[in-house]
Amino acid sequence: MRVTVLEVIQRTTEYFARKGIANPRREAEWILSHELGMPRLNLYLQFERVLTEAELDRLREKVRRRAQREPLAYVLGTASFCGLELKVGPAVLIPRPETEVLAQEALAWARQQQEPATSTLRILDFGTGSGCLAIFLAHELPEAQVTAVEVSAEALAIARENAQRHQVGDRIRWIQQAGLEGLESEGPFDLIVSNPPYIPTAQIEQLEPEVKDHEPRIALDGGPDGLTVIRQIAEKGLGLLTPGGRLYLEFGEGQEEQIPPLFESLGWKTVGVIPDLSEKPRIYVAERPNRMETAKEK
Repeated sequence: MRVTVLEVIQRTTEYFARKGIANPRREAEWILSHELGMPRLNLYLQFERVLTEAELDRLREKVRRRAQREPLAYVLGTASFCGLELKVGPAVLIPRPETEVLAQEALAWARQQQEPATSTLRILDFGTGSGCLAIFLAHELPEAQVTAVEVSAEALAIARENAQRHQVGDRIRWIQQAGLEGLESEGPFDLIVSNPPYIPTAQIEQLEPEVKDHEPRIALDGGPDGLTVIRQIAEKGLGLLTPGGRLYLEFGEGQEEQIPPLFESLGWKTVGVIPDLSEKPRIYVAERPNRMETAKEK
């Protein structure tokens, strides 16, 4: 059967639309361009190209998976984060644009502290998942030493693979554990970054099928009010930072009123709240007061 690129795009788009996929044409093109190993826009120059039976077979399998609402990133096996291509799968949360905001803001602050440029910064990424934050910061800060903590062995395996792909694996220490206990010997840290689970348990079933049915529940579920892990960070993180060291923490919608008082009650100094690309409050920034500030308060 003779099937061209244009026909595949048209048929897949119609099929995805019937299945309730948002942006069906764009997703059809992404899957096809990935299968053919070319930029998506190049498809428009090859509308008349006839696909081989082997290409069609592989394409049908990917289309079937996406139609069942498996996330596109899992179907393709990769996701982009701040320009880095990362392997992803059901063991890890798919990196989001919100987390890219966190990464860029943390990087900007870290660069200000890294004077001279050859000074060593110690960074902790708590709940590393795919390794996106740890790898990006290690990639952009060649002198930094990064510790990445993750409870899932499967996620850590993917993170390690991603780090090797981007040639920063030798500067990241990987630790498998659930909390922040016992990390004092790894620090003190100048910077802590974290995208913890922050969705209230009862809200998870209201999420899109791509999220609730496929992404790891452990990376989503923040407990009854979404703050279970965030409280642990507030309680344990301060003692891991150097005086003047900072925390960049991603949080969920509606939590911006609760988080600053929580951290401040435990001795943190709030620096501010940064919005995401939709202008919603998303990143909490706090620091450990330096000794002079603490003395003045007393």
